[in-house]
Amino acid sequence: MLRERRPNPVSDCPITAAMAALGGKWKGLIVFHLAQSPKHFAALLDAMPDISKKVLAEQLRELVADDIVDRQESGPVPAPVTYSLTSYGRSVVPIVESLRQWGREHIEHVSPG
Repeated sequence: MLRERRPNPVSDCPITAAMAALGGKWKGLIVFHLAQSPKHFAALLDAMPDISKKVLAEQLRELVADDIVDRQESGPVPAPVTYSLTSYGRSVVPIVESLRQWGREHIEHVSPG
Protein backbone atom coordinates (compact mmCIF):
# COMPACT_ATOMS: atom_id res chain seq x y z
CA MET A 1 0.00 0.00 0.00
CA LEU A 2 1.39 3.39 -1.00
CA ARG A 3 1.44 5.82 1.91
CA GLU A 4 1.46 9.56 1.70
CA ARG A 5 4.81 10.64 3.10
CA ARG A 6 5.21 13.61 5.38
CA PRO A 7 7.61 16.23 4.04
CA ASN A 8 10.91 16.85 5.80
CA PRO A 9 10.61 20.34 7.30
CA VAL A 10 14.23 21.18 6.41
CA SER A 11 15.13 19.03 3.44
CA ASP A 12 18.90 19.23 3.79
CA CYS A 13 19.13 18.73 7.57
CA PRO A 14 19.33 15.12 8.80
CA ILE A 15 18.89 16.08 12.46
CA THR A 16 15.68 17.94 11.66
CA ALA A 17 14.46 14.95 9.64
CA ALA A 18 15.19 12.59 12.54
CA MET A 19 13.50 14.86 15.07
CA ALA A 20 10.45 15.27 12.83
CA ALA A 21 10.14 11.49 12.58
CA LEU A 22 10.87 10.59 16.21
CA GLY A 23 10.77 13.79 18.23
CA GLY A 24 8.20 14.86 20.74
CA LYS A 25 6.95 13.45 23.97
CA TRP A 26 5.40 10.19 22.72
CA LYS A 27 6.94 8.76 19.54
CA GLY A 28 9.99 7.25 21.19
CA LEU A 29 7.79 5.63 23.82
CA ILE A 30 5.43 4.25 21.15
CA VAL A 31 8.42 2.76 19.30
CA PHE A 32 9.74 1.33 22.57
CA HIS A 33 6.44 -0.45 23.31
CA LEU A 34 6.00 -1.72 19.75
CA ALA A 35 9.56 -3.06 19.80
CA GLN A 36 8.40 -5.43 22.55
CA SER A 37 5.50 -6.78 20.45
CA PRO A 38 2.70 -5.64 18.12
CA LYS A 39 -0.11 -3.99 20.03
CA HIS A 40 -3.70 -2.90 19.64
CA PHE A 41 -4.56 0.77 20.16
CA ALA A 42 -6.06 0.01 23.59
CA ALA A 43 -2.91 -1.81 24.72
CA LEU A 44 -0.81 1.23 23.77
CA LEU A 45 -3.20 3.45 25.74
CA ASP A 46 -2.85 1.14 28.74
CA ALA A 47 0.94 1.23 28.45
CA MET A 48 0.95 5.04 28.32
CA PRO A 49 -1.81 6.21 30.67
CA ASP A 50 -0.91 9.91 30.35
CA ILE A 51 -1.51 10.09 26.58
CA SER A 52 -4.93 10.99 25.22
CA LYS A 53 -6.67 8.91 22.55
CA LYS A 54 -6.49 11.86 20.17
CA VAL A 55 -2.76 12.38 20.61
CA LEU A 56 -2.00 8.66 20.37
CA ALA A 57 -3.99 8.43 17.13
CA GLU A 58 -2.18 11.48 15.73
CA GLN A 59 1.27 10.17 16.66
CA LEU A 60 0.49 6.73 15.20
CA ARG A 61 -0.72 8.35 11.95
CA GLU A 62 2.57 10.22 11.66
CA LEU A 63 4.62 7.11 12.43
CA VAL A 64 2.64 5.18 9.80
CA ALA A 65 3.14 7.98 7.26
CA ASP A 66 6.89 7.86 7.94
CA ASP A 67 6.89 4.04 7.42
CA ILE A 68 8.09 3.43 10.97
CA VAL A 69 4.86 1.75 12.12
CA ASP A 70 2.53 -0.58 10.23
CA ARG A 71 -1.22 -0.41 10.80
CA GLN A 72 -2.98 -3.74 10.20
CA GLU A 73 -6.76 -3.89 10.23
CA SER A 74 -8.14 -7.29 11.21
CA GLY A 75 -11.55 -6.94 9.59
CA PRO A 76 -14.31 -4.47 8.94
CA VAL A 77 -14.84 -1.54 11.30
CA PRO A 78 -14.94 -1.73 14.31
CA ALA A 79 -12.48 -4.64 14.22
CA PRO A 80 -9.30 -4.10 16.22
CA VAL A 81 -6.27 -2.59 14.53
CA THR A 82 -2.82 -3.93 15.31
CA TYR A 83 0.22 -1.69 15.22
CA SER A 84 3.72 -3.03 14.76
CA LEU A 85 7.11 -1.75 13.70
CA THR A 86 7.98 -2.04 10.03
CA SER A 87 11.38 -3.42 9.09
CA TYR A 88 12.43 0.21 8.57
CA GLY A 89 10.95 1.07 11.98
CA ARG A 90 13.08 -1.63 13.60
CA SER A 91 16.13 0.36 12.47
CA VAL A 92 15.25 3.07 15.02
CA VAL A 93 15.01 0.69 18.00
CA PRO A 94 18.74 1.01 18.83
CA ILE A 95 18.38 4.80 18.72
CA VAL A 96 15.41 4.72 21.08
CA GLU A 97 17.26 2.32 23.39
CA SER A 98 20.29 4.63 23.40
CA LEU A 99 18.05 7.58 24.28
CA ARG A 100 16.46 5.54 27.06
CA GLN A 101 19.88 4.69 28.51
CA TRP A 102 21.09 8.29 28.21
CA GLY A 103 17.86 9.46 29.85
CA ARG A 104 18.44 7.12 32.79
CA GLU A 105 21.97 8.52 33.19
CA HIS A 106 20.69 12.08 32.81
CA ILE A 107 18.09 11.56 35.56
CA GLU A 108 20.87 10.39 37.89
CA HIS A 109 23.11 13.29 36.81
CA VAL A 110 20.57 16.02 37.54
CA SER A 111 19.03 14.42 40.63
CA PRO A 112 19.89 16.19 43.85
CA GLY A 113 21.88 14.10 46.15
